[in-house]
Amino acid sequence: LMWCSTLSGYGNFVDNLRLYVRGGSGGMGLPRLGGQGGKGGDVWVVASKSVTLKRIKDKYPQKRFVGGPGANSSVRALKGEKGKNAEILAPVGITVTTDDGRKLGDLNTEGDRVMVAKGGSGGSFHSAFEPSKGQAKHIRLDLKLIADLGLVGFPNAGKSSLLTAMSNATPQIASYAFTTLKPEIGKLMYEDYKQISVADLPGLIEGAHINKGMGHKFLKHMERTKQLLFVVDVCGFQLASKTEFRSAFEAVQLLTKELELYKEELVSKPALLVVNKMDLPEAKDKLQELEEQLQNPDKFSDLLPDDMIPKRYMTFRHVVPVSATTRFGIDQLKRCIRESLDEDAAMATKAIHQERLQALSRTFSTTPRSLSALQHYS
Repeated sequence: LMWCSTLSGYGNFVDNLRLYVRGGSGGMGLPRLGGQGGKGGDVWVVASKSVTLKRIKDKYPQKRFVGGPGANSSVRALKGEKGKNAEILAPVGITVTTDDGRKLGDLNTEGDRVMVAKGGSGGSFHSAFEPSKGQAKHIRLDLKLIADLGLVGFPNAGKSSLLTAMSNATPQIASYAFTTLKPEIGKLMYEDYKQISVADLPGLIEGAHINKGMGHKFLKHMERTKQLLFVVDVCGFQLASKTEFRSAFEAVQLLTKELELYKEELVSKPALLVVNKMDLPEAKDKLQELEEQLQNPDKFSDLLPDDMIPKRYMTFRHVVPVSATTRFGIDQLKRCIRESLDEDAAMATKAIHQERLQALSRTFSTTPRSLSALQHYS
């Protein structure tokens, strides 16, 4: 009863970024009058709610940020002006580290600042009026994760029951400095002692398509998970007596639309679909119907109002039928989760290796000898 679909490409949601930063060089001193050159500009990372890591990546493809040079000392201005600071606007909830993993600081609230490269000193009597260069390094911006997976679902889909069934424990409450909400975190344990964390966010987009203002404030937590775990009731749901009944297929598309309306990048995250409540009567027939609809979503899009049809349908790595009540399919679901996360980890390792290889190739001259060294390294 489990079927898988392959992704058409790696998701373009960005949760970490490597940047080159360099402080500005100091200005020249003026020996004959004892003039001091201006200090080079510093480089800062500043938290801003209006930014995502993907936007930084798209806007600055070179990923280089350099502080302005300090002004030289002159007869008109013996003390040279300080160089202009460079500011990198980054999202809230970021950890800033050096390339070797040393933590430089956290951006927990809007306006938080972390200096990542200091400008060089201006030339003065103490340096024989010669200026110094600014600090230069590679840094990493990492979106702080609250869990490996985030549960996405409407009320009565059985998210809490599913989390309890998978983790065999009462979910723990975890508090994070960059958020006012307290997600419930369950730990999945594996025989080889591997642990995977799953976040259930109470109230997450429950009714967000009716009350977007309230619902959307929960969606920011979906950015803090590596992958998404959609949970739908195989027999559909009705939010309230005054709202329409929605089938499992409609629920999937409405959830997708809510993510898209909040931040389109979220739809690019790797995702799995859990079809819950397989112990209910008619569940097998309903699952067969859902499978057919998911394979040809365009054919069934007329079931939805026009403003609720997503621009892009979710492609699920795995679609897993389960019953949180009877534990049917739970072990299979845990295997699929592990497989999906391991696949991403392998891709990330490969990407880091290629990035380092490219950096190394730039430092080598393109002589036959250095090329053979590169080939040996790879």
